[in-house]
Amino acid sequence: MYTQENPSARYKELLSQYKQLHIEGEKSLGLAPENTFPGQSLPPHAPSIKRLIDATGARTILDYGSGKGKQYQPRPLNIEGEDRQYTGIQEYWGVDSITCYDPCYEPYSQLPTDKFDGVISTDVLEHCPEDDVEWIIDGLFSFSKLFVFGNIACYPAKKHLPNGENAHCTIKPGEWWISYLQKSANKYPGRLFEFLLDVKIDTENGPAIQRQRIANFENSKF
Repeated sequence: MYTQENPSARYKELLSQYKQLHIEGEKSLGLAPENTFPGQSLPPHAPSIKRLIDATGARTILDYGSGKGKQYQPRPLNIEGEDRQYTGIQEYWGVDSITCYDPCYEPYSQLPTDKFDGVISTDVLEHCPEDDVEWIIDGLFSFSKLFVFGNIACYPAKKHLPNGENAHCTIKPGEWWISYLQKSANKYPGRLFEFLLDVKIDTENGPAIQRQRIANFENSKF
């Protein structure tokens, strides 16, 4: 069984590939280094995360697999249905601190030693080797005190690694992911969690995303 301290050889190989992408950019798509994994997958999920923050009173957040963390730079933020404009995601969430962790990006590669009220992980797990998925999901829960949020793409990525492989190395159906998510959640009772599983389907109007939600709470405001 692999662990954070003893990951698979495949994990180490992919870690090297992703570090190279961060430094050199994604050449097949013409993406400069600063535009390769900048953190753009997070903002669409900001309202869902906000609901979990409000429900739990969370004050500290860990973004596990944050990329370059540009999503947290101050910039005007408008939220649908709200009249005001925020100065950024942190003000919108109303939390005291947001910590970025990404083992593939040197400035954020130091594994945290603290626990956080909420742990979020967007567009991350499908980039992880199948043999390491269990300990990585366990890590999301072990770092959290109150809640965990994540999304998982169950389809190939547009990006490719320097060796030509698709950047989504673990493409599995929702049921496969649910078994791991539920197993980890059972080890850490008391945490709220929400995961969104996205599958790409063909429709008469072209490709579309079909989303499955797995959560352990029921509340009308969610």
